[in-house]
Amino acid sequence: MSIKAVIARQLRENVNEARKQFGQVETPSGGWLRTVRTALGMSGAQLARRMGITRGAISRSEKAEIEGAITINTMKQIAANMNCRFVYAVIPDRDVEEIIEHRAREKATELVNQAGVHMALEAQNLTNQQMEKHIEQVVNDLLARPSSLWNEE
Repeated sequence: MSIKAVIARQLRENVNEARKQFGQVETPSGGWLRTVRTALGMSGAQLARRMGITRGAISRSEKAEIEGAITINTMKQIAANMNCRFVYAVIPDRDVEEIIEHRAREKATELVNQAGVHMALEAQNLTNQQMEKHIEQVVNDLLARPSSLWNEE
């Protein structure tokens, strides 16, 4: 196994572990900043004083978080001023291996179907069983070189 493959496997394990730990975490409807600040019993004015900014700036940041318009740096700064740590993550919907397998099957089906159309035009139709066999072969080929899975063709 190549070093690149070992690294990819380790990264997949890390991502899958993060998914197990954080996959069920939902953003509170009022946003994390307001929720944590309120949980701490800290007013917007108190947080603003700690940061040396206005209460209005805190309110705008909390609103921007809900709208998805806040920067990571602002989130870090506000979290730090609430004695918290900002954590940023991209969590997959499923295990990484499932996403890769699904993408390989999707792409293989598309490629084999395209080839099937050309073959049908030449009166060389494949049976469903032959199509499924070809799809499985292409899936295995794609899984052997996963970087090609994400090329748009």
